[in-house]
Amino acid sequence: MLRSLSILLLLLAVSAVSRASTILIPMDDTQTDHLKAYGITYWVLNNNIEAWWLLNYRGGSFAFQHSRAFERECLTRGVKYEVIADARFNGILAEIADPERNMDAMKLEKAPKIAVYTPDYNFREGTEVQPWDDAVTLVLTYAEIPYETVYDTEVLEDKLAEYDWLHLHHEDFTGQFGRFYRSFQNAPWYRRQVAYQEELAAKNGYEKVSQLKLGVVKKVKDYVGGGGFMFAMCSATDSYDIALAANGTDICAEYYDGDGIDPNAQSKLDYSKTFAFENFQLERNPLEYEFSDIDHNPRQVTEEQDYFTLFDFSAKWDPVPTMLTQNHVRTVKGFMGQTTAFANDYIKSDVLVLGENKPAREARYLHGQYGQGFFTFYAGHDPADYRHLVNDPETDLSLHPNSPGYRLILNNILFPAAKKKKRKT
Repeated sequence: MLRSLSILLLLLAVSAVSRASTILIPMDDTQTDHLKAYGITYWVLNNNIEAWWLLNYRGGSFAFQHSRAFERECLTRGVKYEVIADARFNGILAEIADPERNMDAMKLEKAPKIAVYTPDYNFREGTEVQPWDDAVTLVLTYAEIPYETVYDTEVLEDKLAEYDWLHLHHEDFTGQFGRFYRSFQNAPWYRRQVAYQEELAAKNGYEKVSQLKLGVVKKVKDYVGGGGFMFAMCSATDSYDIALAANGTDICAEYYDGDGIDPNAQSKLDYSKTFAFENFQLERNPLEYEFSDIDHNPRQVTEEQDYFTLFDFSAKWDPVPTMLTQNHVRTVKGFMGQTTAFANDYIKSDVLVLGENKPAREARYLHGQYGQGFFTFYAGHDPADYRHLVNDPETDLSLHPNSPGYRLILNNILFPAAKKKKRKT
């Protein structure tokens, strides 16, 4: 009798093991909604379940333990998934571990807490939107990934220590209000923007907006140095580094701060203080819609030729850039912005170029390390809208669920989940 019971228990145990299974979310061309797939993975992590990021396996697929709840969530969000036996998943891991394969399996441990640096005011009269949208907040909302917002006061009060990942919304950190003066000086939203920023500067004890923004970029630099992850797009990339290089030297014309530019401003730039760029020249015409020659302008690239190629890194030796370049394509359609591309000549040698239009000698996607943390600069405004202008309606991402350009943003959002390190506060 005891022998029969032991055999029955063994058979039940074997049966339970054989039923153990894993949900695999493929991220190759078979995926129905690449963007929401990131949201599913974030949701799983947020439920205190670890996940795998299978680098270079079927477009950078995700995997986690099977449950009916996870399966229902995939169905609800329209994300393609496969339920596979654990034995098969272990076989996939063995295939990935083969030293001859340029793949790696990265364990994702904890959902990162996300902050978006963005103003809490609305510019356009009669509506609830600003005169431009922001790709990161659009894709976070579409992918159903939660985030909180911070702005200058919160940054200056050291609230960034509460977050794992920070996005710098479309911003001019030089204090020149985007250099929109010539085109929009009489627009109500522009006048309210200037008034709001000046009021915010005074509230925080600064005489000028440029001084306020310098205080902010220094706090962000400290955040990164202490182990934070910072992501910036469009004008928040080059204007951030320009503000660091200027370090209080007056580079703002009278239109923006009431007095003139320091005539020796160019020679006073300190490139050792910047994250990504060096040896650039400031744009001297204060009415030009450009901050410096970091932005590759004028470009000799037509819309039909505007593509950039993602570099192929060694997954096992260079997991960080490999994570950031996961995609179902290697060539991504370019898109414009106030800062559209980075001239190769001004990129520091220790900064990784992740995506480049080689014939045009311009980079579109950069990554680097500062202190214990990391930063990523992504040129352009909206990956799904080639020429997105002020006052254009926001992009409907349900029409672009497989956007390779938007996937690069979401790679950065999940990147901190693969790191478990203490940050200085």
